Amino acid sequence: MSQAKSGRPSGRPVYIVDGARTPFIKARGKPGPFTPVDLAVQCGRPLLLRQPFAASAFDQVILGCVNAIADEQNPARVAALRLGCGTEMVAFTVAINCGSGMQSIDTAYRYIREGSSDMILAGGAESLSHAPLVVRADAVDFLAAMNAAKSPMDKAKAIAGFRPDMLTPVIGLERGLTDPITNLGMGQTAEVLAHLFHVSREMADAYSVESHKRLAKAAAEGWLTNEIEPMFSKDGELFDHDDGVRADSSVEKLGKLKPVFERPYGKVTAGNSSQITDGASWVILASEDAVKKHGLKPIGVIKDSQWSACDPSVMGLGPVISSTPLLKRAGLSLSDIDVWEINEAFAAQVLSCLAAWNDETFCKGVLGLPGAAGMIDPEKLNIDGGAIALGHPVGASGNRIVLHAINALHRLGKKTAIATECIGGGQGGAMLIEAV
Repeated sequence: MSQAKSGRPSGRPVYIVDGARTPFIKARGKPGPFTPVDLAVQCGRPLLLRQPFAASAFDQVILGCVNAIADEQNPARVAALRLGCGTEMVAFTVAINCGSGMQSIDTAYRYIREGSSDMILAGGAESLSHAPLVVRADAVDFLAAMNAAKSPMDKAKAIAGFRPDMLTPVIGLERGLTDPITNLGMGQTAEVLAHLFHVSREMADAYSVESHKRLAKAAAEGWLTNEIEPMFSKDGELFDHDDGVRADSSVEKLGKLKPVFERPYGKVTAGNSSQITDGASWVILASEDAVKKHGLKPIGVIKDSQWSACDPSVMGLGPVISSTPLLKRAGLSLSDIDVWEINEAFAAQVLSCLAAWNDETFCKGVLGLPGAAGMIDPEKLNIDGGAIALGHPVGASGNRIVLHAINALHRLGKKTAIATECIGGGQGGAMLIEAV
């Protein structure tokens, strides 16, 4: 396992001054009402309308998106134009799988910290319900043969090679969720971790129930109202809440579900995994000069960030290998962090991360610590639920957890948070944030 080379950061302070996200809408077997850019625009418009500066005042727009659709290549640029940022606005899209929404923030953070930009709109958007259907390889060969055929005889020969099963498409998302190096699906990597760190099915289900209950409580208490911007579809339907939450979830109900990847004894089910969801999130980052110029009121300051890599078969350990260097550089322990946001790809994956930090052999051999790092207080971890209840629109999730961590700090009157996620392909990202 390795970390990107990075010492303690120096340079200008970088503030988060505002942010917003859409409700996260569960995919239901067909394309949803919003494309990635639609989602980005729906939450971006009200966010920008409440600012004391014009949308054209940004230096750049950066958007994380993994499954860009054919009609929206470079969705950052399309979104920037639809948001009224102007034709001269530089906008680009970043993709690092599950970390894309955080990568947009981190890229902006580094531009501002180093002095080349003063204000950047950074976000993430994903419409997994619009993930493309992929034509099978033999169907591609058939179409190529038909296209190359010139004479009637050649066309007849090509037609003779047709088989009805060529019409059956492959869901692109299924292929995207399989690592091409290990040939393991993301859920299978969670099964690997569950085996290594002795996470039981009951533990995974209990964690998932808690995620749903926490999100349901946060929604009922109104703790998400300053974060979520309602959306309207083209036919006027209102979307104003995260619709994947199941407040009546229970261990007994989840226990009836069959394992998805490793039957019959696997630990990962549809009920203790993140949901396939559409959603978007934005944050506005600014230098101290921009804060003063526009009279802005920062809500947070980014103190440090870290990207790390590991074997793809244990990609779920990304939060451990990326957060630990942050703690080391800041001279902090796990218990010093007031709010932890660990993206819930799978319950078994999150629980394995917690177990890894509490494992002396792992901490000494992999993290270079003198002993076990300890345990994260469950009352500090994903305090308002996570992707198991909320959903995981891949390009947006890393952005959402940063935004929510800041909002949670303010609600609780606390100071320090770490937002972190595992990343398909064997990577991890983490960001250390302080409330202002």
